[in-house]
Parts: sequence; C-alpha cells; structure tokens
Amino acid sequence: MDSELIEIRWHGRGGQGAVTSAELIAQAAIAEGKFAQGFPSFGPERRGAPVMAYNRISAHNPIRNRAGITQPDVVVVLDPSLLAIGKVTSGLKDGGIVIVNSSKATDAFLDLSQKWNVAVIDATRIAREELGVPIVNTTMLGALLKATGVIDLAAMTEPLKARFGRLAEKNIKALKRAFEETQVKELKTVG
Repeated sequence: MDSELIEIRWHGRGGQGAVTSAELIAQAAIAEGKFAQGFPSFGPERRGAPVMAYNRISAHNPIRNRAGITQPDVVVVLDPSLLAIGKVTSGLKDGGIVIVNSSKATDAFLDLSQKWNVAVIDATRIAREELGVPIVNTTMLGALLKATGVIDLAAMTEPLKARFGRLAEKNIKALKRAFEETQVKELKTVG
C-alpha cells in the first residue's frame, strides 16, 4: 500500500493474539523508522469473546489521532466465524483489503471481493503445524505483510524474538510460511 497513513483494524477472539499482533506490527514499523501505533479496543476481556485491536502506520509523519479506527484501509480477521456475526467490514474503505484466516479459497469470498481486495490464509493450519497450537497471531502477520507490504518481512524478526524468546524461531517460520502461502485476490474494477 502506498498511502501516507495506513489504518488497520484487527478482529479476533480473546486468546488468538489480535492485540499482540497489533503491538508487534507497530514495533516493527517503528524499527523501520516509521511512525506507528498499536492499541486494543477495551471491552469484556475474556477468552473467546470478540476483540479488536488497531494500528496506524505512517512513513513520514507523526500520528496524533488516538481514537479507534472506524474507516480502516485494512481489516484482518483472525476468526472466520466473525464474518457472520460481527460487522468486520464496517467502514472499510472502498478498494481496501480484507485478510481472512480460512481454509477456503479466495473465490469463496465473492461477496467481499465485489468491494475490496481479499487475502486468504489458512493461518490455523499453519499455526498448528509450526507452533503446535491454534494461536494465529504470527501467521496473520505474515498474511498482512504479503497483502499490504506495509513493512518489510525482515522487520518482524526482532520484535518476534523479543516477544517470544525461545519460541521465536517457530514463530518466524510460521510468519514466513504464511507470507508465502497467502492468496490475494485483487478487486475487479469495472470500466
């Protein structure tokens, strides 16, 4: 994405790592010399409950807005069941990107691809195979980087090492694998 300010909204369930993902991508962007924010939306915090987290990333200018993001450029959906029950695409800018954790192909999301670019990754499968648990935060980071190019893949290494310690190498492997396996379907424009 080439926009000056990129706004990302993460949708997940408690325990899936949406808040951790937002924190890690902000740390990596700052390490690249960009301005960034990563913050959660506070509500009833319990495992399995829907949660949101946010990022703002700017290549050149400090970010002064601290409000929640209502018109994101990118929506990342860690749990595909939220597509049916939560209004995850609410406010998503026309031509924006929806990144979905799903074992389905991009063609299964035709309703989304009428207005937005769609990226799909089976993050749960990769997380189980690489990490041994279905926590999809690092796999969804890989999908985000593939779909947006908002930061360089290599910029994630240090934040992952700092956060996960001895488990960092497994998380880096999951991140890279998700980056490679993410399928992106570009919005078809008429005209």
